[in-house]
Amino acid sequence: MPVNLTRNGEQIEVSIGGHPFTTFHFDAAVAKPYMSPLRSAQGTIVTRSFPMIADIPDEDRDEPHQRAMYFAHGDVNGYDFWGEAAFPHWSRTPVSRFGRTVFRKIDQVQEGPESGNVQADFDLVTQDGRVIASETQAYVFRGDELTRFIDCEFTIRADHGPLKIGDTKEGALAIRVVKGLDSPPGHMVNSNGALGEKGVWGKRADWVDFYGQVGGEEVGIAVFDHPGNLRHPTCWHARHYGLLAANPFGLREFTHDRHQDGSYTIQPGESLTLRYRVLIHHGDVDQAGVAEAYREYAGGQ
Repeated sequence: MPVNLTRNGEQIEVSIGGHPFTTFHFDAAVAKPYMSPLRSAQGTIVTRSFPMIADIPDEDRDEPHQRAMYFAHGDVNGYDFWGEAAFPHWSRTPVSRFGRTVFRKIDQVQEGPESGNVQADFDLVTQDGRVIASETQAYVFRGDELTRFIDCEFTIRADHGPLKIGDTKEGALAIRVVKGLDSPPGHMVNSNGALGEKGVWGKRADWVDFYGQVGGEEVGIAVFDHPGNLRHPTCWHARHYGLLAANPFGLREFTHDRHQDGSYTIQPGESLTLRYRVLIHHGDVDQAGVAEAYREYAGGQ
């Protein structure tokens, strides 16, 4: 299906087959870039609207730094890029230790008959205004009659000295789903067949899927960990209240083993790239063939 991309100021609207899909927001006034909302091929919104829209009836209003879809980490050289200084109540980090992912430029906006591409550059900036690293976020959007795909590539560059990404559960590619996909009333399953937060949180898996009934549609959203990623298969910061996050860094926090250390240092002049696929599907995890979709993704590495 054709993918159209329209830039309006500090956001890029994405439509697939003539229907709205998502919007990429990169306003420097917000602590980090994000996408919101994400929709199914039928137009069903599968991500939470809070805090971007404050007055959606019956939505949870917890964890306001958990936007619809974003990439961030809670400890980069000791600064929290996951939480937001505007919501200090929801973080254990002192206000002076927050960071911001600040938009620098758009490198690419390319639409086409089968896919669309967006690439943007950001600076990782500390609370006192120091740039400690740069980051590139690149996305490819595709879709058909039943599915929507986002291929994500995140590159962090240690171009301002060494960069230590600390061991914390707060990271890295994250999605906050709409209330109907919480587990319960929806369902959470990983590639190993484990169910619910108890079976999925902190465990390694190729993918995790949240699915359920939203607005009359049986719909789901999955995140795939690329086989070439650091510490694949990754650990998952997946919560029953609707948070789905792939995190290769939180080994000590996930295992509660003080002998583990999931921190990772990027040496000066070097970089780290992480890749993921987001799949929004019609039907449950089996009807949508999520396991087969992952095998196809992994086979194309």
